[in-house]
Amino acid sequence: MILNGWLINARRVLSPNFNCRPPYAPINAIVVHNISLPPAQFGGGYIEAFFQNSLDSSAHSYFREIRNLQVSSHCLIDRFGACTQFVSFGERAWHAGVSCLNGEENCNDFSIGIELEGTDNLPYTDAQYDALVLLCCDVMRAYPKITLDRIVGHSHIAPERKTDPGVSFDWVRFRTGLQRSAHGVTS
Repeated sequence: MILNGWLINARRVLSPNFNCRPPYAPINAIVVHNISLPPAQFGGGYIEAFFQNSLDSSAHSYFREIRNLQVSSHCLIDRFGACTQFVSFGERAWHAGVSCLNGEENCNDFSIGIELEGTDNLPYTDAQYDALVLLCCDVMRAYPKITLDRIVGHSHIAPERKTDPGVSFDWVRFRTGLQRSAHGVTS
């Protein structure tokens, strides 16, 4: 359930990396991403620190490459299916970058970004699929302009730059889960 742009049952960790959505941009899409820090390693709290601009760049050589980036996502689903929310859904998180969905540019303006802790090539967990389905159902109820065809991967909106959520993400499983959800999302 969502109240005032925040998930009731999610852990809340505020990111400074957001701004106001344009008034003309209704929330009408979800973008699924993946992230792991360091690459292909899970746990450790590095993603949370990265989204808060507090990542210790001396902790891993890769962190020096990304130390000046300011990014966020609305939510992160870890390998155990736990959801952390960083930015209110009513605000624009900085997750999509240069992007276009069906001719609409600047997807951050109108989308909700959901990160899965993972990589393009390693399978996601059952707990992550279950949590993603529940999260998307809650979001779709709160923002009814989001339909199944408006839930896309980062690779769909930025194909020249991005590959996530990658070949390991099972879109059929995910969409079937959405359609079968007890929350009644069918289209």
